[in-house]
Amino acid sequence: MRNKLVISATISGLLLLQTGRTQEKETELDPVTVTASIAPEKVSRTGRNLFVIPGERFSKLPVHSIDELLRYLPGIEVQMRGPAGSQSDIVLRGGTFQQVLVIIDGVRVNDANTGHFTSYIPISPAEIEKVEVLKGASSAIYGSEAVGGVIHVITKAFAAKQGKKSASFTAQGTAGQYNLLNVNAGGVLSGEKSVLNAGFLSTNADGQQQRGIKGYFHNKTASASFGYFITPQWHLALRTSWDERDFAAQNFYTTFASDTSTEKVKTSWSQLQVTNLQKNNKLQLDIGYKFLEDKFIFNSASAANLNKSYLLQGLITDEWTINNSSVLTSGIQFINKRISSNDRGKHTVGQAALFAVLNKKLGEYFTVSPGLRLEWNERSGTQLIPQANFSYRKSKWQLRASGGKTIRDADFTERFNNYGRALVTSGRIGNPGLETESSFSYEAGADYFATGNIKISSTFFQRYHKDLIDYVTTPYADMPRKDNLSPSGTYALAKNISKVTTTGLETEIQVSKKINERQNIWSTIGVVWLESKSSSATPSFYISSHARWLANFNIIYSYKWLSVGVNGLYKKRQPQATANPAIATVSADYFLLNVKLEASFWQQRIAAFVQADNILDREYTDILGSRMPGQWLMGGIKLSLYK
Repeated sequence: MRNKLVISATISGLLLLQTGRTQEKETELDPVTVTASIAPEKVSRTGRNLFVIPGERFSKLPVHSIDELLRYLPGIEVQMRGPAGSQSDIVLRGGTFQQVLVIIDGVRVNDANTGHFTSYIPISPAEIEKVEVLKGASSAIYGSEAVGGVIHVITKAFAAKQGKKSASFTAQGTAGQYNLLNVNAGGVLSGEKSVLNAGFLSTNADGQQQRGIKGYFHNKTASASFGYFITPQWHLALRTSWDERDFAAQNFYTTFASDTSTEKVKTSWSQLQVTNLQKNNKLQLDIGYKFLEDKFIFNSASAANLNKSYLLQGLITDEWTINNSSVLTSGIQFINKRISSNDRGKHTVGQAALFAVLNKKLGEYFTVSPGLRLEWNERSGTQLIPQANFSYRKSKWQLRASGGKTIRDADFTERFNNYGRALVTSGRIGNPGLETESSFSYEAGADYFATGNIKISSTFFQRYHKDLIDYVTTPYADMPRKDNLSPSGTYALAKNISKVTTTGLETEIQVSKKINERQNIWSTIGVVWLESKSSSATPSFYISSHARWLANFNIIYSYKWLSVGVNGLYKKRQPQATANPAIATVSADYFLLNVKLEASFWQQRIAAFVQADNILDREYTDILGSRMPGQWLMGGIKLSLYK
């Protein structure tokens, strides 16, 4: 296994050496970001480890969904239960899956019910302008859940600027083994004052045979957005989207032989943004509303769990350019979370916050960004959340450091899971008395821009957790509530763990290079080492599940009309104590490799491709007993029209 990893790293290294012969602009390796401090700033001036990937990469890589795209980006661990967007848990810097915040055009979309739905990002790939991944503490700006980091999806209509008239349309169809059928289509229509963007993604398959049923999936996303410049100073943007995932969920949440689960998750997402631009001031209002319905059936003899969650939020930000060296961004936020469930009951939580962050340049090379947030939660009270980022950028080097507090409040599943059932003989039990997580994180790192097209980064980080929430195996006698429990049952109770310390080191290499008029290459590789130590004598579930070693990579190489997209990962971790070998053994280590070969014709308007997922046919599971697919072969055609 190690030899395979070395071979992959060597190939990437040889490609890097080939591309470093000429100087080019750093527009992709050091782009402008809005995630680190809301105000636009070069990545190298933020003091943070931040990775940006253009949306156009989606169609060139062997991936089927946004969570699969994230899976191969440097430093991101995606623990998958099913393929093609069925379900996955996103992990950054060794946190739990609830400790990653996903936002779309500045507005959070994390579900109020459970973090297992975080990867259901209700945006079609055709709408994505870019994805920004901010690693590390971010609660001073974004509040709860921004512990391991933030994933920010920025779309074309919301990021549009006034410009030329243009039109584009792309459509891709894929067919493959196990009756796989995929359609990914979308288009952009731009005028001098407006942008209309829409897309549709549908991925369906009977699936490979599992222990009890086939691993089928029928996953669809449709979204549309509209941006309009009413005047040069006023910009309006609207979005609506619909998302449905219908999939086999066998052993997604348990290791029982009786588990032949199926699940259907429907999401609707609406968003409004109004922006006023003045010479030295940008005032913006964002309103978002999300509805999610989850229907889960454990087996044919079980009644369905039906959960409905609602998320309403408003956000006002004011970006004030004080002078050429200082930008102050402040904001006020309101969030209302609500759930209606036949298992977890009916509950509502309100949140509100005030925050401010200053981006200050000190001379030619230094930048400092202190931030402060005052967060109120009607369940857990008020907290003050500080953070500070520092950056020194000179010539080819950037030195950076950051430190800050993070928080996370328990979701409705952690508080009330299995409370509505008449009798629970085993499984995970919620705990209404959970305290809010808090932690302090710090990091220090360096970036080296070897040429205008190669960036090498390395970051050391530590996070000190207090009251971290996780599930711990707990005897019946120690359960705080026994009303619907069986004395002979086996339970995992949601608890606050007193102390958890996570230490890590991450290294990344990025390449974006036009070699000549005929050849281009884009490549990323990341390696992460992590260690988490808990004060609890009994291992908790999700903290013990993250990778100890993680390496992932992407390569897109094109020559004339031919392009090759390759991605893969290597993961090594400690075995999970809760896995049931009779169902499936959670893989302690594995290596995956996917390949896509594409040929273009008619001035690159038509392309044909073949693709192999898990080309080495590796048998593996990421979590519990959820068996992931083996080798999967497919092919298709793509149409691209531009005006």
